[in-house]
Amino acid sequence: MPRGPEADRQVAVVTGASRGIGLAIADALAAHGFDVVLTAREAKKLDSAGKRIAKHGVKLLSQPCDVRDESSVKKLFASIKGRFGRVDVLVNNAGYAGPLKDIADTSLELWRDNLDTNLTGTFLCTRAALPLMRRGSTIVNNLSVGAKGYFPQMAAYIASKHGVMGFTLTLREELRPKGIRVIALMPGATDTDIWKQFWPAAPRARMMSPESVASAVVNAILLPDNATVEELVIAPTAGTL
Repeated sequence: MPRGPEADRQVAVVTGASRGIGLAIADALAAHGFDVVLTAREAKKLDSAGKRIAKHGVKLLSQPCDVRDESSVKKLFASIKGRFGRVDVLVNNAGYAGPLKDIADTSLELWRDNLDTNLTGTFLCTRAALPLMRRGSTIVNNLSVGAKGYFPQMAAYIASKHGVMGFTLTLREELRPKGIRVIALMPGATDTDIWKQFWPAAPRARMMSPESVASAVVNAILLPDNATVEELVIAPTAGTL
């Protein structure tokens, strides 16, 4: 457990942390004594999230960052290095879906928004975090069930998530010798704001809560160093929507 003297506390970085699954994971990690770095694009929502995390009495760094932008990512991790000097847990959670569109009607902007956020953003944050990580650290990539599935009118999203799966598998093999664990998080339908982008009338009562996903993630992170969960698939007990 990471509780103990402040100098011994572990540091968790969570992207897309202003709401939904990202905020729930950050909150759960803070409850277990992790110092937390919150980042997202919208500063106002990030401030609100920071107030929730601060109640746990841990050290907190809250800094806006656009994971699609290399310079923005570099600034974030420079701040992390200056404040904490280390990263023990990286949760690549920032994501984008956009409206449902047939491939013939998918704009290049929509395509790029998905790949830049979901795939390139994960790459940029991971690359920036690795110099601050040591043996026993953990990277969690939130892939969604879309990393292995496919759904009509979501070509850009599915392509980005399949790409992140390939990145995650490669990353895991590269980091095994260094003792850094890589977890592919694949939650099913979860009651978050992302549904407003493509299915506002989705049956949220049948979905999981972000806190349910966060609980499973934290349990995986807290495993002993000699064990890992490589793929964490979480589904609503109600089944598919």
